[in-house]
Amino acid sequence: MDSELVKLRIPNIIYRIAQTLEILVSFLVIVAILLSIWALALEVGIIAVSPADVELLHGFLATAFTVVIGIEFLKMLSRHNMSSCVEVLLFAIARQMVVEHTNAFENLVMVISIAILFAIRKWLFIPGLDDRKPQGKFLKSATQANSEHSAGK
Repeated sequence: MDSELVKLRIPNIIYRIAQTLEILVSFLVIVAILLSIWALALEVGIIAVSPADVELLHGFLATAFTVVIGIEFLKMLSRHNMSSCVEVLLFAIARQMVVEHTNAFENLVMVISIAILFAIRKWLFIPGLDDRKPQGKFLKSATQANSEHSAGK
């Protein structure tokens, strides 16, 4: 009996430690995103002084896409669903295409990758594996709840 209790408690303790570490990483990501947004605001001021400098715009776009990817990563850490994972991958590939100077073959591979991610998002999500509830049902139940609440008055 004692051995079974240990077999149950140790995985539970490890899982709680992992959750705590994940929350800690999320807070660190929030701090990094806030600092990056501040740096982004400063870059806008620098671009305003010298609007013709293309390199400044390139740096600004790189920082902006990195912030967006960081925000999507933070949502992925908090949601734990397949949709947020696909969104992070989409933004990462889009950043690579826009910010980096890639050749035609690399661009083609990235466009195909984005198309595959959209196809996965549209046709291959299994609702039982996705933590989200379908919005249509939520909206329908919210509308029904409001009409029932109004009828009850």
